[in-house]
Amino acid sequence: MNDTTLPLHPMEREQLRAESTLVVTVKSSGEFHDNVTDGIETLERGDAVNSTPTLSFSSYDDLMGTLTPRVLDLIEAIRREKPASINETARVVNRDVKNVHEELSRLAQLGIIFFEEDGQSKRPVVWFDELIINLPFDPETGDTATAAP
Repeated sequence: MNDTTLPLHPMEREQLRAESTLVVTVKSSGEFHDNVTDGIETLERGDAVNSTPTLSFSSYDDLMGTLTPRVLDLIEAIRREKPASINETARVVNRDVKNVHEELSRLAQLGIIFFEEDGQSKRPVVWFDELIINLPFDPETGDTATAAP
């Protein structure tokens, strides 16, 4: 994965730092579109919009393919250890730098982390204290998890 993540504006970083929760959910593209449209209409009326940062995946498989146990461990290690660079992050989790860099770049593209640049170093920052995964089981979407009895 190439590193095409645009840096966040300092105001965006501060807004994220003010939040403590990231909600992750599964929504169809239609549901996502409806929610965005409703939000725009609410703003146009001058009303407040629910500002809880939310990351929506189009399927359960996409969510689980992104937030694997290994990725969740990486996020937790960054929160706990606060590494100063990508290289240090790789050392903390005892993994290959290239693989950690690729995962961090993907997480940054999704808004799960951001980077603070300090000279040549890019420090990964996990801005939330709590990750809530909301898995609606909707038979119409076909995006439900099944388990054997």
